[in-house]
Amino acid sequence: MSIPLSNLVSLINSELKPEQFHDYCPNGLQVEGRSEVTILVSGVTASQALLDRAIELEADAILVHHGFFWKGEDARITGIKKRRLKCLLENDISLLAYHLPLDAHVQLGNNAQLGRLLGLVDAAPVNPDDPSALVWQGTLSQPCSGTELARLLEARLGREPLLINGGDHLIRKVSWCTGAAQGYIDQAVAMQADAFISGEISEPTVHSARENGIHYFSAGHHATERYGVKALGEWLVADCGLVHHFVDIDNPV
Repeated sequence: MSIPLSNLVSLINSELKPEQFHDYCPNGLQVEGRSEVTILVSGVTASQALLDRAIELEADAILVHHGFFWKGEDARITGIKKRRLKCLLENDISLLAYHLPLDAHVQLGNNAQLGRLLGLVDAAPVNPDDPSALVWQGTLSQPCSGTELARLLEARLGREPLLINGGDHLIRKVSWCTGAAQGYIDQAVAMQADAFISGEISEPTVHSARENGIHYFSAGHHATERYGVKALGEWLVADCGLVHHFVDIDNPV
């Protein structure tokens, strides 16, 4: 079954509501390809490896979390950007990208999916009245140590996290935000969380965790953000009957 590209974009926009976000890139259709979509390939980032695999799978459109045209980047179409765009245009493949809207969605989003994957109880945004809220919080069904939560993250994400130990206390209340969200650790401290999980870490994060007595887990940008775009693709299959292939291009970061 196929769907007009314009209808596909409208359907996703209606669900994710990108107009509610102040983002670092354009959300929605970034590169226009053929007018009908039957085969959809999804992945975390619109890398050349993902584009190449989408061509092999005869995709009509590619759906990603990290697309193109980021604020502050060089706007010239050269090098990697030229090769990627040329690849899409020559093969008439559309590129759809949803960044913060796909982090925040309360069912399909990266944060919702990570909470579900870890089995956290009462997982929800810390500010449910703000549809663009990114930080989530929930509780473990059984309190555990930092080392035990690290083992759970490794088992579920397939990647050993970096643990910054915040003390000897057990972990009950967990805050998290996927991707490059280490700066939200202060919000997790304010919410009296025992632990904070994000994808990446920076030098000040270590000191914040130690001095505030909160366990911090850098679980991988890619590893924490695989699940939203996959869930969105599967939702589109159920709604539109598209053929969907989720392609996981490994990234250790």
